[in-house]
Amino acid sequence: MADPAPSSPARLVVLGAGAIGGLAGAFMTQAGHDVVLVDRWAEHVEAMNQHGLIIDGVRGPMTIPVRASTPEALGGPIGGVLVATKSQHTLEAITQILPLLTPDSFIVSAQNGFNEPDIAELLVTYGLAGITQVIGSIPNYGGALLDPGRIEFVHEGAIQLGEMDGSMSDRLQLLAAQLSALTEVQLSANIWGQIWAKEVYSAQVVFSALVDAPIRETLGVERYARIAGAIVREALEIADANGIVVEAFDFFDPANYRPQAPDDTRRLLANINHAIWLLKKDQNTKYAFKKKGSGIWWDIVYRNRPSEVRASNGKLVEYGRQVGADTRLNDKMCSMIYEIENGTRPLGLQNYDELEAYAAEIGRALP
Repeated sequence: MADPAPSSPARLVVLGAGAIGGLAGAFMTQAGHDVVLVDRWAEHVEAMNQHGLIIDGVRGPMTIPVRASTPEALGGPIGGVLVATKSQHTLEAITQILPLLTPDSFIVSAQNGFNEPDIAELLVTYGLAGITQVIGSIPNYGGALLDPGRIEFVHEGAIQLGEMDGSMSDRLQLLAAQLSALTEVQLSANIWGQIWAKEVYSAQVVFSALVDAPIRETLGVERYARIAGAIVREALEIADANGIVVEAFDFFDPANYRPQAPDDTRRLLANINHAIWLLKKDQNTKYAFKKKGSGIWWDIVYRNRPSEVRASNGKLVEYGRQVGADTRLNDKMCSMIYEIENGTRPLGLQNYDELEAYAAEIGRALP
């Protein structure tokens, strides 16, 4: 397919056509919705337009014809924007399309991280309404962008979606209907609490990326899962200190991460094992998955680029510091990731040993 003409309006633009955005955009397009996939990687855009988006993984091989564009070739006006870039690129990506937005446009953050307030602030500086034009979202499915025009669908999962004020607006329900072409959509009256829940939970995902190994050899080992559980417990306490009601979702029940006794810890470890099973249960195919770890691991090991930890879990630590919460375990873990990214710390099990010793030293180990 050719690039859309500069004057061609799109009801919904997917900004960032990697795994999350590419899968959403492709399945919505297949269902007949008016969608353009936008990405700054020109080779990826060209491949999608010429050959469609090639998808392999949990649903088997398929090719879905899509419309794709680079940001500078995109026309307007735009009705809605589904932002699926890495968190650290959010504002840069939205800035490129700001002139195409109208007072009736909305922006959905289909990302990790606490991006919604920053998006709202950017819209206000451009003379738009701000937070009332922002919708929060948590995509709990997973994938990987392998090559130009080729995506791996790694695991299934629902999408949580909600207006920032908790209302059930017409645009929210319309967007939910569009996204249901990909997966189940769960509407939330507390999407900010859902977003916090994902970042609290993802502390153990970051933990798994300290080692170049499959998740069964990281969170699947009881000794290491205990360290991860302590880190998530501290992250929950950061949310508590900020007055956030952390919501449960498919992979995560916050009630399990507040152990007071050894029996509670055993239930927590069982919960972590169940989460691993949920992530892997759909991979009963003959396809050999290339992405064997988290998105953070994927960025560090496969893509050889900085992860979005600074913009997600790093921001969680900042939220904690602002209210005087204990952030020591999460801060140390994030610092270790930064050192891995800048080449001053190797990946390896010695990182778990170091965090385990530190948790014991500061009295933060699980009972």
